[in-house]
Amino acid sequence: DISPLDLTIGAFKKVIEHFGRLDIVVNNAGVNNEKDWESTIQINLTSVIRGTYLGLEYMRKGNGGDGGVIINISSLAGLMPAAFQPVYCATKHGVIGFTRSIAVTANMENYGVRLNTICPGFVNTPILQSIDKEENMGQYYSYKDEIKNMMQFYGVMDPSLIAEGLITIIEDDTLNGEVMKITASQGIHFQQYSQTPFTSSKR
Repeated sequence: DISPLDLTIGAFKKVIEHFGRLDIVVNNAGVNNEKDWESTIQINLTSVIRGTYLGLEYMRKGNGGDGGVIINISSLAGLMPAAFQPVYCATKHGVIGFTRSIAVTANMENYGVRLNTICPGFVNTPILQSIDKEENMGQYYSYKDEIKNMMQFYGVMDPSLIAEGLITIIEDDTLNGEVMKITASQGIHFQQYSQTPFTSSKR
């Protein structure tokens, strides 16, 4: 749980004290809890927003920073409905909308900071085990087998593939406001959006 403000600020300060600067922020903390859904919103969305704003505070040019990159981890559930996980789904949609929007702002204001989102499918991490727990799934616990069938259909990936996508975004300076999808069937690819008007730099 990274939602306590003092812990998050303390982590950023320790990095600056040790390294003297901040270049990369990855907001990756997340939970799947449909029972304590307010906590899910706090951790999955509010903490991502806070981590992003703290990263911008330390990294953006014009505020003493040297620029950098912020990567927020969403999910394929942020791009489609997720039956039996509506709150989790809502938070992941929120991460995408927030990150794409703040990326436009950063570009228009010449922050020197790129912001992108990664949307993985099912990944072999402890969060998958939450599906088997009533204290996580709440009223949707009886549908755990349906979710497992979805996992089998889409496939479960090794975390190393997500790390590969992460490195790609860090190293490619042309990527800003992008939504990278990572799936077992198609690997690393990007969500396509129409061009948004009124998003060019004002300077």
